[in-house]
Amino acid sequence: MPFPSSPRARSGPRRRSLLAVAPAALALTGCSGGDSGRPAGDASSTADRAARARAARDSEGLVERYDAVIAARPGLAGRLRPLREEVVRHAQAFDGGRKASPSASPSASPSAASSASPSPSAAVPGNDKDALAGLAAAERELADRRTKALGGAPGELARLLASVAAAGAAHVYLLTEGDA
Repeated sequence: MPFPSSPRARSGPRRRSLLAVAPAALALTGCSGGDSGRPAGDASSTADRAARARAARDSEGLVERYDAVIAARPGLAGRLRPLREEVVRHAQAFDGGRKASPSASPSASPSAASSASPSPSAAVPGNDKDALAGLAAAERELADRRTKALGGAPGELARLLASVAAAGAAHVYLLTEGDA
């Protein structure tokens, strides 16, 4: 006689399995900041470098959002730190690994852009659910932009954009699911 299914059973991947698989998937798809193989003076190489720099800045901005939420909602830190560290690795991949380490503290890596704008923590909602929803929306918007940029990107950059966009979509899932 088969056992009845659990009323809490959910369809789809679990958070732990996504967190375990995402870094491996990024490694397999070529998540590196390596040279595209084009001559340095090539116009497409210049466009590639500009696109990489923009993608790195986007990831750095997302790290700042994570930092703001972690600072304002410390109870979420354990849940958000692995995602934040992965976003730091994304910025490093786009920028050739020249940025802060994933273990850097939230206050150890402020950017010049954030000092000129209002404090990111001022925009953090007052409850956990809304704070997570805000991060999920930021992840979703950035993943969508990266997916749209795939069409005009050269091979290596397109693979990296696709990989990071997929990771962003996984982050949205993890941020919007319950506390499983």
